Amino acid sequence: MKRVAGPGVAAQADACDGYDWAQVGRMLDAHGNAELPGLLSASLCKALAAGYAGDEGYRTRIVMARHGFGRGEYKYFAYPLPPLLDQLRIALYRRLAPIANRWNRSLGLDARYPDELEEFLRRCHQAGQTRPTPLILQYGEGDYNCLHQDLYGDHVFPLQVAILLSRPGEDYTGGEFVMTELSPRGQRAEVVPLRQGDALVFTVNQRPVAGSRGVHRVAMRHGVSRIRSGHRHTLGLIFHDAR
Repeated sequence: MKRVAGPGVAAQADACDGYDWAQVGRMLDAHGNAELPGLLSASLCKALAAGYAGDEGYRTRIVMARHGFGRGEYKYFAYPLPPLLDQLRIALYRRLAPIANRWNRSLGLDARYPDELEEFLRRCHQAGQTRPTPLILQYGEGDYNCLHQDLYGDHVFPLQVAILLSRPGEDYTGGEFVMTELSPRGQRAEVVPLRQGDALVFTVNQRPVAGSRGVHRVAMRHGVSRIRSGHRHTLGLIFHDAR
């Protein structure tokens, strides 16, 4: 795969500084997801999507239908990650760790996340979670992704990021990002519209919600609705590694 490197890498990672992270935290608290509009440029999105066709830089390819995950396929990146993904993963983790720690305190969970991704990954690797989890997904007409949670082991960072690489309405139709929430009050579904280069921060498995009797946990799942035409590529940044 073509490595996405050069001066634009640092600039794209530094773009994380331009968001109102207090507002991101409020959106995550209220809805379990928060958008980061325009995180990646169109040229970087195109380069990442084009790289899917190659084999270099990936550790494995998954065909969803073989595992009951839906239809479509995805590839996990190998270590070392492409510089762009590595820097984005580090920069995003740094800003999301305080939110993750606040959530765990609210839920009465003992786990705390270090300030830097390197230290958290060291914890994962010591527990046998050594395989990188950043991935790129490819969908064609009729493909979809079943509702799921990306857990991978005992050490789970409660937030992850998806970045849309394709142009809705031009490269594909359908294929909406879908989240569901199961709480004592019932089940809720939300469709999140994204544009090329937009990122979505969202809940991996559970989040705290304040109710009349205090804070309780709600379970979250995510997926992608059926692609009606064309092809859709998405980049996924998961912060815990896999067994």
